[in-house]
Amino acid sequence: MPRSSSGRPGSEPSTVDDVEVRLPSQPPWAVPRTALVNRLRASPASLVTLIAPAGYGKTTLVGQWAERDRRPFAWLSIDEQDDDPALLVGQVAAALERIHPEGAIAFASPRPPRESTWTAELQRLVGWLSSIPDFVLVLDDAHLLRSRKSATVISTLAEHVPPRSTLAVAARLTPRLPIGRLRAAGKLFELRTSDLTLTRRESEALLRELEADLPEEDAAELLARCEGWAAGIHLSALASRERTGAVPRRAVAGGDDRFLAEYFRSEFLSQLTPDLRTFLRRTSVLERLTAPVCDAVLERSGSGLVLASFDGLHVPITALDRHGETYRCHPLLRDLLRRELAENEPELRAVLHRRAADWYESHGDPESAIRHAEGAGDVDRQAQIVAAIALPAYARGRIADVESWLGAFDDPTRLERYPAVAVIGCWIHALRGRPAAAERWLAAAERGTLVETTLDGEDSAGPSIELLRAALCRDGVERMCADIERALAGLPPSSHWRPAALLLLGAALMLRGHDALADAIFAETEESAERLGATDIQISAVSQRSLLASAHDEHAAAELHSLRGRVLADAAQLDGYATNALELVASARTSLRNNGWDQARSSLAIADGLTPLLTDALPWLAVQTRLELSRAHVALRDAEAARALLSEALDILRRRPGLGVLSEQASELQAEVDALCAAAERNGSGLTRAELRLLPLLATHLSFREIGTRLHVSRNTVKTQAISVYRKLGVSSRSDAIDQAARLGLVVLP
Repeated sequence: MPRSSSGRPGSEPSTVDDVEVRLPSQPPWAVPRTALVNRLRASPASLVTLIAPAGYGKTTLVGQWAERDRRPFAWLSIDEQDDDPALLVGQVAAALERIHPEGAIAFASPRPPRESTWTAELQRLVGWLSSIPDFVLVLDDAHLLRSRKSATVISTLAEHVPPRSTLAVAARLTPRLPIGRLRAAGKLFELRTSDLTLTRRESEALLRELEADLPEEDAAELLARCEGWAAGIHLSALASRERTGAVPRRAVAGGDDRFLAEYFRSEFLSQLTPDLRTFLRRTSVLERLTAPVCDAVLERSGSGLVLASFDGLHVPITALDRHGETYRCHPLLRDLLRRELAENEPELRAVLHRRAADWYESHGDPESAIRHAEGAGDVDRQAQIVAAIALPAYARGRIADVESWLGAFDDPTRLERYPAVAVIGCWIHALRGRPAAAERWLAAAERGTLVETTLDGEDSAGPSIELLRAALCRDGVERMCADIERALAGLPPSSHWRPAALLLLGAALMLRGHDALADAIFAETEESAERLGATDIQISAVSQRSLLASAHDEHAAAELHSLRGRVLADAAQLDGYATNALELVASARTSLRNNGWDQARSSLAIADGLTPLLTDALPWLAVQTRLELSRAHVALRDAEAARALLSEALDILRRRPGLGVLSEQASELQAEVDALCAAAERNGSGLTRAELRLLPLLATHLSFREIGTRLHVSRNTVKTQAISVYRKLGVSSRSDAIDQAARLGLVVLP
């Protein structure tokens, strides 16, 4: 396209390309950035900076802003040839002339600015700015202006933007501007990478616009890996479309895919020196980059200076703190760097991972050390760390991480070689309701011949194997007791297995009908679990004590234990743990005794949702929990739920007999459930919420009129509800209704 002189007849040809001063058109797949556009429109700042690496949509955002703002936009797209102050001044003037041609005579010059006259021309340009009505001047790709004189031009413009006008600077690096002074004066509005990152909703909209047509799971993975980087989503979608019909190495394209690799190399890596590329390639084994760990992995010093230098390069490496001590490379770029490491220096990969594992373990981060031990192929070390930290991590709600660590050992040979890990896997599978997997992992541990010293003080996996045999309760309660006693004899007080062993001992005593002894052991379990941080076990022990107290009509103690369990559960946030079901039942009982019917129903609904995790893997716990839940539903007159839960408990008892008193309790409960079901069939429904609210007052000496006053209803309403209660409970008098309600746990008699 021929270059013009800004459109003035008779002037000499200008060096300004007409394309450079036009607003670029929006890409067809662009998604609206409404929230950011609204922030830009509302900002009174005289300087707006948009600083982010390539592909974060800076130009697209400013284009959308221009479409929504009432002010005209003067746009200058900068290239490397523009890094000349005289040329830059002329180009800015040409961009402004497009929106204010009638005022251009004030800046007219018989020839373009020259090197010797650019400062004078800049002052004339500044004088012209004040005569232009409200406007926005955009300098796109301003990072290409590297000279000090060009920086002076931008800085001068920034400090002389008229009121109600704005200078917008879009760049990959922060240009030399009076940022601090303008920020302090409230004249600066900054958008950085974190601001320009697409939200989840915007990312999903972009993927739809690109018509990637990926399965939902693959689309979610793609968006997670791109982390809101628009160019990454675009290129990943293209790459994934190209792989359709093939058998890809993975479902979603990574940063080492052809499209993304070409982009990374041309936009980012090509600007780096060989030393910087080597640094990035070798530290790609790390998730987070700090000077100490980089020094340790590379066996060098000065990594801090190298990391800080990336702030001056438009590479997607982000500082994670204000002090610039911790950095993170974008996952897609790290994919490419790891591939280059494998191709160019394959012998270094294991060495780098081993050094990282050494550093993390010596600095108290065993979880990071696990990843690097796996990367180094050091399975012995990996197993040692997993055996030491898996149980405490599970107790803190880290079930997903624990299962990920264990997944690396799901192989018969490995499980037999590392019985301490196999036993942990058995326990986790049992708690997650997978009986077949629990049996398989326990069998592998039993076959294991390697004697190892684990990090929690055990000489071998023997005691924990005995403990898991007790937990699975394959041969009845008597064998359970024997197994757990042998386990406890071999477990030191510091073992992370000890709280679980004590809990199982208390459960075994309870199943044999020794409730007082069981309560004492559960109390010891509480103390041991609290000392060792086994919060999940502590909650289970407290809940068992509450249920035992309820069974013996010790309602004050039951409520005290229940409240303690609730506090622990709320603080621990172990949502989805099957062992929480008993705590929820204990809480529901407390709510029922205090007329909290809605709260009781809510607790039971959550507990009911956990029962699929309670299976034959832990048959005693599965049956006990269902019986307790069934009793609670009987109290709420929910015949259908009570019958379903009892039926499930009876099915488990048929497959796993010999569970002590649970069989007798199930038989007794069967009679109550049958009676409730029969009453429900006769009467068509259980007690209503109003009738449940009435019950505790029927147990007092208040008259129907006095009860009506308490409940703010008439005497006749109370009488009608009372007759309905008698009918549903299968009684004919107030006193009989009170007795029956007490037997069902609906009221507590003094």
